[in-house]
Amino acid sequence: MAVKIRLLRMGKIRNPQYRIVIADSRTKRDGRAIEFVGLYHPKEEPSRIEVNSDRVQHWLSVGAQPSEAVRAILSKTGDWQKFKGLPAPAEPLKVAAAAPDRRATYEAEAQAAAGLADAPKAKKAAEPKKKAEAEAPAAQAEEQSGAGAGAEA
Repeated sequence: MAVKIRLLRMGKIRNPQYRIVIADSRTKRDGRAIEFVGLYHPKEEPSRIEVNSDRVQHWLSVGAQPSEAVRAILSKTGDWQKFKGLPAPAEPLKVAAAAPDRRATYEAEAQAAAGLADAPKAKKAAEPKKKAEAEAPAAQAEEQSGAGAGAEA
């Protein structure tokens, strides 16, 4: 049985999403697959590529032939080079930044909104304390300099 590593199309019109599958070469493009070994979402920025490297290496070692598109994907992840014994790709695979936690963002905004209502009261209460703390070292310095001047005379 001739085995291929190829893409199985999923998703909607104008929003392709692919699974990287191991399939018999005689089956249809979206037909039955022997095993799912990865994902490829080309419309995301950067493209989302996930590959189960161990399983791909196994299937390549037993003679599965990758399609041209899958070979390009495996070259980006470094799996094709690993199989062929070539050096790893020069540039690392780009990964999208982690999406911010929506709950944490909401709670932070709620705290900020609550903090804005309480902020004027807190500032007014804090200002006299700051003035007193600022005046205390100055008063101590005057006492020390005054005491030192009085002692010399």
